[in-house]
Amino acid sequence: MSGLPLLPLLHVLLATMVVMAIGWEIQRRTRNAGIVDVLWAAAMGGAAIYYSTVGVGCNLPRLLVAMLGGVWAARLSLFLLWRVLHEEEDGRYRYLRRHWNDSQPRFFAFFMGQALFTALFSVPFLVASSKPHNPVDVWVVLGVLVWAGSLAGESIADRQLARFRSNPENRGKTCRAGLWRYSRHPNYFFEWLHWFAWVFLSIGSEVWWLALLGPLLMGASLVWVTGIPFAEAQSLRSRGEDYRRYQEETSMFFPWFPKERDS
Repeated sequence: MSGLPLLPLLHVLLATMVVMAIGWEIQRRTRNAGIVDVLWAAAMGGAAIYYSTVGVGCNLPRLLVAMLGGVWAARLSLFLLWRVLHEEEDGRYRYLRRHWNDSQPRFFAFFMGQALFTALFSVPFLVASSKPHNPVDVWVVLGVLVWAGSLAGESIADRQLARFRSNPENRGKTCRAGLWRYSRHPNYFFEWLHWFAWVFLSIGSEVWWLALLGPLLMGASLVWVTGIPFAEAQSLRSRGEDYRRYQEETSMFFPWFPKERDS
């Protein structure tokens, strides 16, 4: 494809397949498939740093890819790692384990699928690192602002939920604190918003439009595939009527004021 070197993308796919194969073995030994999320985030950071070193673009866009992609991935992977090490297996994966009768071939295919997703999601990093010009224009400023705002929003949402879950008195209850009052999945919303930063940072590359894969794939994944549908189903299983009320009152994805419920 003109303007975009594809060999680095193949390298990321092959390297991530190896990483995910190791992750699958860790899952098999620990019975905790949450490690796949940790490795996905870490692999994304590795891809950003790798693309910044082999990218065909100028210095500034490549530096931004390494710094912004690396910081985003480090925060997310460390947060997820803490959960994997200190909590039981996520309910979504416990459900899959039961549904698949703990089929390890199915889990292996799932981990390999995440390697493919890593390569696809890393395309915006590769596009941004291919920009041929260095100027700090309005698109770069907008990209950095969106990146910073979305990272802050996701971090705040994660901390609010972690603080709520750490209180034993909240077991079986639904978090409505802070950002969770305005969206049932504010962490997912800000994660999706983060990918628009890479669209802005890619403008100037002749294939900038490929960076749209980020928000499109993440939005589809979160809203229709592995994100919200699995999380909501697990929340209904674990919190029942309390979560149904939350669904009636609170926006699913985009933050908005909660509905007043008739008593």
